[in-house]
Amino acid sequence: MLSIARIITAAVAFLALPGLMNAAHAQDLRLVMIERPGCVYCIVFKRDVAPIYVLSEEGQRAPLVHKDIRALPPEMEFVSRPFVTPTFILINAEGKELDRLTGYPGDEFFWPYISAMIAHHAPDAVATH
Repeated sequence: MLSIARIITAAVAFLALPGLMNAAHAQDLRLVMIERPGCVYCIVFKRDVAPIYVLSEEGQRAPLVHKDIRALPPEMEFVSRPFVTPTFILINAEGKELDRLTGYPGDEFFWPYISAMIAHHAPDAVATH
């Protein structure tokens, strides 16, 4: 006979399965935000957009990763070294740059541009903004 704890564990695992499958797919792409301390546009983005991005379809398809411009990870392969903050770089699972948006031109430009970038590199993605 199954215990209540086992039934609850199985139910939670079953309900979480679609989310885990989406999370695994989302890891194919990541949106790297190159930033630096004191960057006003970085602060505005992190205040106004980042909390929404995490909840968006774009955020599910390409989770946001923050990296300091002064300490870029060697495992990420960029086409060229970013020099403007923020710079948003779409990378694949191997850490190779696929596309980039230099600067933060405001949310009215950010959402369509990022949605198009993700849709181009993940054809099953649906642009929502």
